[in-house]
Amino acid sequence: MATMLKASVQKLNPATTCVLVCDVQQRFTEIIFGFQELVKCSSYLVKVANALDLPVVCTEQYPKAFKQTVPELSTLIQQKEKNRTFEKTMFSMATPEVMSHLSSMGIESCVLCGLETHVCVLQTTLDLLDQGLHVHIACDAVSSQRPFDRSVALKRLAGAGAVLSTSEAVVFQLLKDSKHPHFKSVAPFVRENAEDAKSSPLQAL
Repeated sequence: MATMLKASVQKLNPATTCVLVCDVQQRFTEIIFGFQELVKCSSYLVKVANALDLPVVCTEQYPKAFKQTVPELSTLIQQKEKNRTFEKTMFSMATPEVMSHLSSMGIESCVLCGLETHVCVLQTTLDLLDQGLHVHIACDAVSSQRPFDRSVALKRLAGAGAVLSTSEAVVFQLLKDSKHPHFKSVAPFVRENAEDAKSSPLQAL
C-alpha cells in the first residue's frame, strides 16, 4: 500500500523541470475562452521560470496560418538563451525535435500551459505521460474555445495520470522554502498573479 501511494506522488524538482507553452498564438486572441487571462497566467509561469533558471519550451502550431506566439509571451521567452521555440504541424507538442531537446536537458517533469485544452494540451500530455514524464497542468493557464471542452479534457487528463494544479501551487512547489534565494524576486510576480486571478474565468474547472 505504501509503495502504491509513493508511486502516485509527483513532486517537482527544479533541476529536472521545464515549462511548456503550447501554441499561445496571435490568431487565437479573439476565439479562446479567457484568452487574456491565459496569457497573463502563462506569462507568470515564464517569468518565474526565467527567475529560477528553468528552461521554457514553446511551440507554434503552423504559424503560417495561426501566426506567432503573442508578444507578451514571446518577449519573456526570448529573455533567456536556453529557452526554445519550435514550429509544428502535429497537434501534440511531443514532436521528435521537442522530445530530443527535453531528453538532452534531462527533463523528468513538465509544467504545461496553453491551448487548446482538448486538442493540443490533451495530446501533448498523453504523449509525455506515455514517454514516462510527469505532467503538471496549470489549470488557470489552459483553455479552449468552449468551456465545456476544457472541462471535459481536464477530467480526462486527471484520469490519465496528469497532475491538475494551479500556477501558484506550481510556483510554491518549485520554491519549497521562503528562504529560497530567489523568493524575494519572485514574490512580486506571485502578488500580480493573485490579483489577476480575482477576475479570471479560468478559476473554475
